[in-house]
Amino acid sequence: MAVSVDRVYQTVLAIANKEQRGYITPQEFNLFATYAQNEIFEQYFYDLNQFRRIPGNSTITSDPRDIIEEKISFFKVNPSNQNAEVGPGGYIDLSSITNLHKLETVCVSYDTVVSSSGYGSSATYGDGYVVAEELNSAAEMKSYMSSRVAGPTYTRPVFVRSGGQYGTLDIKPAPAKVKIDYIRKPHAPNWTYIIANNKALWNPAGLDMRHFELHPSEEKNLVVKILLLAGISIKDNTVASFAAGKEASTIQQEKS
Repeated sequence: MAVSVDRVYQTVLAIANKEQRGYITPQEFNLFATYAQNEIFEQYFYDLNQFRRIPGNSTITSDPRDIIEEKISFFKVNPSNQNAEVGPGGYIDLSSITNLHKLETVCVSYDTVVSSSGYGSSATYGDGYVVAEELNSAAEMKSYMSSRVAGPTYTRPVFVRSGGQYGTLDIKPAPAKVKIDYIRKPHAPNWTYIIANNKALWNPAGLDMRHFELHPSEEKNLVVKILLLAGISIKDNTVASFAAGKEASTIQQEKS
């Protein structure tokens, strides 16, 4: 699933009527393309939150929640054969996770003999993973830890996040292994080229070539958003106005 970076670039150039690429250079396009892709990607989560507040549609192909979730699913990472590095005391450094955008599930494993120390009865656990429950704050964690009844156990672990998106996870009881399912950020698109007769020509064999990672249905939105950015950059009010009008029309259609 991808959108051709060359097709989007050629469409942008055709609409902007800049055949010599004098105003929208490959470097500018790549910057605009990355910005546009990230903006569309971020909007998925706002739209999903909005559509969850209204009743769903029994027809799967037309339910807006299902459509958005399908678009997000491409970015879900399930490291079934990889473990996050567990620091002393059960801390996980989130900055070590490549392109992390949103945590999905934190699964922990206790594969050694554990003692009765406030975390439950002594037992031996195998390689099976248990889903850890996320708490809202360090204060809530402290409250859990001081409770004999509601305290974390090896069969009901908990964790709290600190330091923001790229901070740390504090998991109790401290696990032996941790697997994290998450949603990653999209990789930046890159239109690669060679120079011939002072013109930039598409080079699909470029080692760093990368198409857009969005759902194919987003091609039109990408073109419109890039045109809007390009119109502002080259101070062409006609291009900018055209793109702004198309974007407003698309938003109205998708949310009507």
